[in-house]
Amino acid sequence: MAAGTRVLTAHVPEGLADKVDALAARIERSRGWIMKQALAAWIDQEEERHKMTLEALADVDASRVIDHQSIQAWADSLSTDSPLPPPSA
Repeated sequence: MAAGTRVLTAHVPEGLADKVDALAARIERSRGWIMKQALAAWIDQEEERHKMTLEALADVDASRVIDHQSIQAWADSLSTDSPLPPPSA
């Protein structure tokens, strides 16, 4: 069974619309196809960002954190002849 579709509309700046049109012409796809791909990729990215945020908050709640001074010392050591190993929680 095919999934249903809905039409969504959005006002976008002229320059962005021109870029979508140019890309569509270059890869021989419709403007709608380009928009659907872009929206799907953005939603995937936002869902992953949300998942990672929840994981990070769970780490904080469980005290699995590395203090700022340890991170700073490690980062500062990267430009030296004797870099420190990455700190761990």
